[in-house]
Amino acid sequence: MAENSKLLEVKNLTVHYETDEGIVEAVNDISFHIAPGEILGVVGETGAGKTTIARSIMGLLPKPPAHVISGSIQIEGQEMLSDKPESKGFFDFAQKRARSADERRLERIYREIRGKKISMMFQDPMTALNPVLYVGDQIAEVIKIHENVSEAQARERAGEMLELVGIPADRYKEYPHQFSGGMKQRVVIAIALACHPNLIIADEPTTALDVTIQAQILEMLRDLQKKFGTAIMLITHDFGVVAEICDRCMVIYAGEKVEEGTLEDIFDNRVHPYTVGLFDSMPDMYDNSLRLKPIKGLMPNPMDLPSYCSFYDRCSVRCDACKDGAPVLREINRGHFAACSAAAGRGEVE
Repeated sequence: MAENSKLLEVKNLTVHYETDEGIVEAVNDISFHIAPGEILGVVGETGAGKTTIARSIMGLLPKPPAHVISGSIQIEGQEMLSDKPESKGFFDFAQKRARSADERRLERIYREIRGKKISMMFQDPMTALNPVLYVGDQIAEVIKIHENVSEAQARERAGEMLELVGIPADRYKEYPHQFSGGMKQRVVIAIALACHPNLIIADEPTTALDVTIQAQILEMLRDLQKKFGTAIMLITHDFGVVAEICDRCMVIYAGEKVEEGTLEDIFDNRVHPYTVGLFDSMPDMYDNSLRLKPIKGLMPNPMDLPSYCSFYDRCSVRCDACKDGAPVLREINRGHFAACSAAAGRGEVE
């Protein structure tokens, strides 16, 4: 893939949280990219680091306790992480001032691009909206910040955005509590799309909704993505959602990327034992088994990750090589990557 075809590129991102109990290694050396107009599904269980990756991209990590230890995040080729190292000494004032100035510069850049070039749909539509403002005004606010329009024009466009997501414009002056969960999520989508951004990060946008409303929201997202050509990073724990809307899929475990590929790679030719286990633990209408096959055990404590494969203790195909160190991400087939010592040699690309 050509360099200029990468709308978002994340390289070797490592993020830790410093807590009173210890260091939480939330994200560990993650790399991926998203092309213009592409939908990437990011799958993993609760606590895998998905939301931390999203907040890192948006520049919304809580600092403290979060610290970006290393890595690069480029949006349309522009670096979004500070190149100034964190100060190690209390009296190193010059270094602290340089880093502080660089962080203020990046925050100014983020204020310009958040909502305009890149938007985020947060996990819970029930709490993502301001309860004391009209829903229409919350959409208009984004437009006024980023577009050179009058108050009246911003309100008119906000009404158009409500119509676009299936809400009558005459509900502009209603509060979030007057909307159902599915309607709230539509408002959140309208806010995210208000300035036609190039990328939307959707953090489990259907989690709090019933199945019927989930299907409606996914269909609407797909239709709007086709209409505006917006790329989407869809964070989920549901492979059904991935199958419905995504072009590619990345599987995260214990803050690490364990497998990545096209839908055909992940659904039909999956390699990593964790990905296999996720699919085996799902109901299959063609399988007459009386019981599901859950993955045994729990994800390791992120404050005490092993030096070897993080999935070792739960893996059914582990071998001696799995304890020699962290597995290397290998290209199994063109564009299909997996980090598994047991999978080494399965038709790897030279």
